[in-house]
Amino acid sequence: MASPASIHLPVLLHEVLDHLDLRPGLTVVDGTVGAAGHSSKIAPQLAPHGKLIGLDRDPMMLAFAEEKLASRVSGVGSREQETTDRSTPSPLALLPPHISLFQSSYANLPEVLKSHGLNQIDRLLVDLGLSSDQLADRERGFGFAAGGPLDMRFDTRSGISAAEFLRTASVEEITRVFRDWGEEPAAGPIAQAIVGSRKFEPVETAAELVAVVEKVLKVRDTQQGSHPATRVFQALRIHVNRELDQLTRFLDTVLPSVLRPGGRAVVITFHSLEDRIVKQAFRDSEVWELVNKKPVVASPTEVRLNPRCRTAKLRCVIRK
Repeated sequence: MASPASIHLPVLLHEVLDHLDLRPGLTVVDGTVGAAGHSSKIAPQLAPHGKLIGLDRDPMMLAFAEEKLASRVSGVGSREQETTDRSTPSPLALLPPHISLFQSSYANLPEVLKSHGLNQIDRLLVDLGLSSDQLADRERGFGFAAGGPLDMRFDTRSGISAAEFLRTASVEEITRVFRDWGEEPAAGPIAQAIVGSRKFEPVETAAELVAVVEKVLKVRDTQQGSHPATRVFQALRIHVNRELDQLTRFLDTVLPSVLRPGGRAVVITFHSLEDRIVKQAFRDSEVWELVNKKPVVASPTEVRLNPRCRTAKLRCVIRK
């Protein structure tokens, strides 16, 4: 497991805080709490009577979030995980009472709020980026550099791994995933190579998948620009975790129901597929008032300090 110290700076931090328009007493949800880069700055602004609820599907990131939030505050509270009863406490119990963490998707936010006796919230943040600690995790194969088995699930308790999908899906199914979720021009040839490899040895690790992509694309120099397997890895991660399905359901159904009138929602996307979905959902003028007609992007200075924010786009709306 990577150290929390290796986590990059939170993306668009000042812009997030400005658009959330925080003040004491608000109930705020960080729907993708990660290692609490944003939440550690949000929580102090809600005191003394506000509440911060953090959600993440990845238990590794929740552990980092708990450690970071506990180190910034005093008091005793609980971390909660979404299990069959949705309320199993953490043995560490380091958080103060006004902060709660759940292992859950933001798409399941109504159930989490219900467990708190809440129906609506004042503010919401969703940062759809992948943490550097997830990319460095050698157990799940999110990134090309870390290697490891191709799992790619945020929550390993459910669904099938990326390796199992590549081992059992047809050429047509794999092609569709690479084309639709990765916008990969060579989706068909890469899918055929993956299925063809089963005759000898199925693709089971990140390194093996990279090798297949590089062979099909006839790539020798991977140092220039983005890695040639970037789109394939993105597509597999989206498919395995049903990311865009969850995002669409959240924006169309969940968010309008849980955000009280006058409440603000901030969503940060990192690729065109996500941003199109968010942009289209926020065009509903009967539900949303746009705070910024064009997305907010990182300054050149922030991109230099934090390269992963170079494709980040922030959109903010107010619930009518």
